[in-house]
Amino acid sequence: MTTDPIADYLTRVRNASKANHRVVEIPASNLKKEITKILFDQGYVLSYKFEDDKGPQGTIKIALKYDKATKEPVIRKIQRISKPGLRKYASSSELPRILNGLGIAIISTSHGVMTGKQAKAENVGGEVLCYVY
Repeated sequence: MTTDPIADYLTRVRNASKANHRVVEIPASNLKKEITKILFDQGYVLSYKFEDDKGPQGTIKIALKYDKATKEPVIRKIQRISKPGLRKYASSSELPRILNGLGIAIISTSHGVMTGKQAKAENVGGEVLCYVY
């Protein structure tokens, strides 16, 4: 049993990309599914599939994306910000810019999970889950 399932999710993705794996399999939850959709929409993963046959909530299979020329992973860094022991919240005016706009911050808001740019556009704040670049 992990105490922080989001950190476990991010660590599995980080480790698989560093080891040049093509696919990583992760236990699913609704929050992890939303984070996966954001990573796909922003171009950090190649594809994903939700499978409901294993476990109570199923699994997420993520096909990782690599640069065609250099074979480097597209996800250079994926970092957990808000932890169970110390939650980090930001209002819409305090949302961080990651790598001067080149990276994304994933925010859990009252309107759902979204990127920092989307949250700023909708003028909502929330819990800063992680940074990806």
